[in-house]
Amino acid sequence: MEQPGTPEQPPMRASDADRERVAQILHNALSEGRITVQELEERLDTVYAAKTLAELEPPVADLPGVSAGAVQPATPRALSPDTRIGGVPGSKTSIAVMSGAQRKGPWTVPPQHTSFAFWGGVEMDLRNARFAERNTTITAVAIMGGIDIVVPDDIIVEVTGFGFMGAFESQERGEVSPEPPPPGAPVVKVTGFAFWGGVTVTRKRRKGQPPQLHSGA
Repeated sequence: MEQPGTPEQPPMRASDADRERVAQILHNALSEGRITVQELEERLDTVYAAKTLAELEPPVADLPGVSAGAVQPATPRALSPDTRIGGVPGSKTSIAVMSGAQRKGPWTVPPQHTSFAFWGGVEMDLRNARFAERNTTITAVAIMGGIDIVVPDDIIVEVTGFGFMGAFESQERGEVSPEPPPPGAPVVKVTGFAFWGGVTVTRKRRKGQPPQLHSGA
Protein backbone atom coordinates (compact mmCIF):
# COMPACT_ATOMS: atom_id res chain seq x y z
CA MET A 1 0.00 0.00 0.00
CA GLU A 2 1.46 3.34 -1.04
CA GLN A 3 2.13 5.85 1.68
CA PRO A 4 0.83 9.32 0.98
CA GLY A 5 3.65 11.67 0.07
CA THR A 6 4.38 14.99 1.66
CA PRO A 7 2.28 17.70 0.01
CA GLU A 8 4.37 19.91 -2.25
CA GLN A 9 4.87 23.45 -1.11
CA PRO A 10 3.39 25.98 -3.53
CA PRO A 11 5.92 28.22 -5.32
CA MET A 12 6.82 31.26 -3.24
CA ARG A 13 5.77 34.52 -4.85
CA ALA A 14 8.40 37.13 -5.71
CA SER A 15 8.07 40.71 -4.47
CA ASP A 16 9.13 43.94 -6.18
CA ALA A 17 12.11 44.04 -3.81
CA ASP A 18 13.16 40.54 -4.89
CA ARG A 19 13.01 41.51 -8.57
CA GLU A 20 14.96 44.73 -7.98
CA ARG A 21 17.64 42.86 -6.05
CA VAL A 22 18.20 40.39 -8.91
CA ALA A 23 18.06 43.21 -11.48
CA GLN A 24 20.92 44.96 -9.68
CA ILE A 25 23.02 41.77 -9.88
CA LEU A 26 22.54 41.85 -13.65
CA HIS A 27 23.51 45.52 -13.88
CA ASN A 28 26.67 44.73 -11.93
CA ALA A 29 27.42 41.87 -14.34
CA LEU A 30 27.10 44.29 -17.26
CA SER A 31 29.53 46.77 -15.69
CA GLU A 32 32.01 43.91 -15.19
CA GLY A 33 31.74 42.87 -18.84
CA ARG A 34 30.19 39.47 -18.06
CA ILE A 35 27.05 40.05 -20.14
CA THR A 36 26.21 42.32 -23.07
CA VAL A 37 23.62 45.09 -23.18
CA GLN A 38 21.36 42.85 -25.26
CA GLU A 39 21.69 40.02 -22.74
CA LEU A 40 20.95 42.47 -19.92
CA GLU A 41 17.74 43.60 -21.60
CA GLU A 42 16.62 40.02 -22.29
CA ARG A 43 17.33 38.91 -18.73
CA LEU A 44 15.65 41.97 -17.22
CA ASP A 45 12.51 41.16 -19.21
CA THR A 46 12.52 37.73 -17.54
CA VAL A 47 13.20 39.20 -14.09
CA TYR A 48 10.44 41.81 -14.19
CA ALA A 49 7.97 39.25 -15.58
CA ALA A 50 8.82 36.71 -12.84
CA LYS A 51 5.98 35.82 -10.51
CA THR A 52 7.85 33.35 -8.28
CA LEU A 53 11.32 33.19 -6.71
CA ALA A 54 12.12 30.11 -8.82
CA GLU A 55 11.66 32.18 -11.98
CA LEU A 56 14.30 34.64 -10.74
CA GLU A 57 17.03 32.00 -10.62
CA PRO A 58 17.74 31.28 -14.35
CA PRO A 59 18.76 34.88 -15.32
CA VAL A 60 21.63 34.83 -12.77
CA ALA A 61 22.41 31.09 -12.62
CA ASP A 62 25.55 31.41 -14.81
CA LEU A 63 27.03 34.40 -12.96
CA PRO A 64 29.91 33.78 -10.51
CA GLY A 65 29.61 34.70 -6.86
CA VAL A 66 25.81 34.81 -6.82
CA SER A 67 24.66 33.20 -3.59
CA ALA A 68 21.40 31.31 -3.16
CA GLY A 69 20.25 34.13 -0.88
CA ALA A 70 20.11 36.51 -3.82
CA VAL A 71 16.74 35.09 -4.85
CA GLN A 72 15.38 34.44 -1.38
CA PRO A 73 12.54 36.57 -0.05
CA ALA A 74 13.46 39.76 1.73
CA THR A 75 13.49 39.61 5.51
CA PRO A 76 11.01 41.75 7.46
CA ARG A 77 13.88 43.95 8.68
CA ALA A 78 14.92 44.66 5.11
CA LEU A 79 11.46 45.95 4.29
CA SER A 80 11.86 48.94 6.60
CA PRO A 81 12.09 52.31 4.80
CA ASP A 82 15.55 53.59 3.89
CA THR A 83 16.46 56.56 6.07
CA ARG A 84 17.66 58.50 3.01
CA ILE A 85 14.20 58.69 1.48
CA GLY A 86 12.08 61.78 2.14
CA GLY A 87 12.55 65.51 2.35
CA VAL A 88 11.92 68.67 0.34
CA PRO A 89 13.09 68.13 -3.27
CA GLY A 90 16.00 70.21 -4.53
CA SER A 91 16.46 71.71 -7.98
CA LYS A 92 15.01 69.77 -10.90
CA THR A 93 17.80 70.80 -13.31
CA SER A 94 21.58 70.97 -13.60
CA ILE A 95 22.58 72.98 -16.66
CA ALA A 96 26.04 73.77 -18.02
CA VAL A 97 26.27 75.77 -21.27
CA MET A 98 29.90 76.61 -22.03
CA SER A 99 30.39 76.43 -18.27
CA GLY A 100 30.22 73.99 -15.36
CA ALA A 101 27.63 72.92 -12.80
CA GLN A 102 27.89 70.82 -9.65
CA ARG A 103 25.48 69.01 -7.34
CA LYS A 104 27.35 67.61 -4.37
CA GLY A 105 27.09 67.17 -0.62
CA PRO A 106 23.83 66.90 1.34
CA TRP A 107 21.04 67.71 -1.12
CA THR A 108 17.66 66.12 -1.81
CA VAL A 109 17.25 64.67 -5.30
CA PRO A 110 13.77 65.22 -6.77
CA PRO A 111 11.86 62.33 -8.40
CA GLN A 112 12.66 63.81 -11.84
CA HIS A 113 15.94 65.60 -12.50
CA THR A 114 17.33 66.81 -15.85
CA SER A 115 21.05 67.31 -16.39
CA PHE A 116 22.15 69.13 -19.58
CA ALA A 117 25.68 69.92 -20.75
CA PHE A 118 26.56 71.79 -23.95
CA TRP A 119 30.24 72.63 -24.38
CA GLY A 120 30.47 72.30 -20.64
CA GLY A 121 30.41 69.83 -17.79
CA VAL A 122 28.06 68.72 -15.02
CA GLU A 123 29.20 66.85 -11.91
CA MET A 124 26.62 65.14 -9.70
CA ASP A 125 27.53 63.25 -6.54
CA LEU A 126 24.71 61.34 -4.82
CA ARG A 127 26.77 59.68 -2.09
CA ASN A 128 25.63 62.15 0.58
CA ALA A 129 22.28 62.95 -1.01
CA ARG A 130 18.75 62.22 0.13
CA PHE A 131 15.96 61.20 -2.23
CA ALA A 132 12.54 62.83 -2.13
CA GLU A 133 11.01 59.52 -3.24
CA ARG A 134 12.29 55.98 -3.51
CA ASN A 135 12.27 56.05 -7.34
CA THR A 136 14.30 58.75 -9.06
CA THR A 137 14.85 59.33 -12.78
CA ILE A 138 17.79 61.42 -13.99
CA THR A 139 17.66 62.43 -17.65
CA ALA A 140 21.21 63.26 -18.76
CA VAL A 141 21.87 64.96 -22.10
CA ALA A 142 25.44 65.76 -23.10
CA ILE A 143 26.13 67.55 -26.40
CA MET A 144 29.83 68.17 -26.98
CA GLY A 145 30.12 68.14 -23.21
CA GLY A 146 30.33 65.75 -20.28
CA ILE A 147 28.14 64.64 -17.38
CA ASP A 148 29.63 62.65 -14.51
CA ILE A 149 27.24 61.09 -12.01
CA VAL A 150 28.57 59.35 -8.89
CA VAL A 151 26.18 57.04 -7.04
CA PRO A 152 26.70 55.09 -3.80
CA ASP A 153 27.06 51.33 -4.10
CA ASP A 154 24.18 50.64 -1.71
CA ILE A 155 21.38 51.92 -3.96
CA ILE A 156 19.82 50.35 -7.05
CA VAL A 157 21.04 51.93 -10.29
CA GLU A 158 19.70 51.40 -13.81
CA VAL A 159 21.51 53.00 -16.77
CA THR A 160 19.58 52.97 -20.06
CA GLY A 161 20.90 55.95 -22.05
CA PHE A 162 22.79 55.75 -25.34
CA GLY A 163 25.64 57.52 -27.09
CA PHE A 164 25.83 58.71 -30.71
CA MET A 165 29.43 59.48 -31.58
CA GLY A 166 29.81 59.63 -27.83
CA ALA A 167 29.61 57.39 -24.74
CA PHE A 168 26.86 56.64 -22.23
CA GLU A 169 28.29 54.18 -19.73
CA SER A 170 28.38 52.88 -16.18
CA GLN A 171 31.43 51.79 -14.22
CA GLU A 172 32.73 51.02 -10.75
CA ARG A 173 35.61 52.80 -9.06
CA GLY A 174 37.46 51.84 -5.92
CA GLU A 175 36.33 49.12 -3.53
CA VAL A 176 32.58 48.57 -3.78
CA SER A 177 30.45 46.01 -2.02
CA PRO A 178 29.89 42.72 -3.90
CA GLU A 179 26.49 42.39 -2.24
CA PRO A 180 23.35 43.77 -3.92
CA PRO A 181 21.66 46.78 -2.28
CA PRO A 182 19.12 45.88 0.42
CA PRO A 183 15.40 45.78 -0.38
CA GLY A 184 13.86 49.21 0.11
CA ALA A 185 17.00 51.03 -1.05
CA PRO A 186 16.57 54.07 -3.32
CA VAL A 187 16.25 53.31 -7.04
CA VAL A 188 17.94 55.68 -9.50
CA LYS A 189 17.34 55.35 -13.24
CA VAL A 190 19.71 57.28 -15.51
CA THR A 191 18.55 57.77 -19.08
CA GLY A 192 19.21 60.22 -21.92
CA PHE A 193 21.88 60.44 -24.61
CA ALA A 194 25.34 61.74 -25.44
CA PHE A 195 26.22 63.35 -28.79
CA TRP A 196 29.91 64.07 -29.31
CA GLY A 197 30.12 63.93 -25.54
CA GLY A 198 29.92 61.55 -22.65
CA VAL A 199 27.73 60.54 -19.73
CA THR A 200 29.40 58.38 -17.08
CA VAL A 201 27.66 56.82 -14.08
CA THR A 202 30.18 55.64 -11.46
CA ARG A 203 29.37 53.47 -8.44
CA LYS A 204 31.50 54.27 -5.39
CA ARG A 205 31.39 53.53 -1.68
CA ARG A 206 29.69 56.22 0.36
CA LYS A 207 32.05 58.44 2.30
CA GLY A 208 32.50 57.06 5.80
CA GLN A 209 30.78 53.79 4.88
CA PRO A 210 32.72 50.76 6.24
CA PRO A 211 33.50 47.89 3.86
CA GLN A 212 30.86 45.16 3.84
CA LEU A 213 32.10 41.73 4.75
CA HIS A 214 31.31 38.59 2.77
CA SER A 215 28.97 36.17 4.51
CA GLY A 216 30.65 33.07 5.80
CA ALA A 217 29.71 29.66 4.49
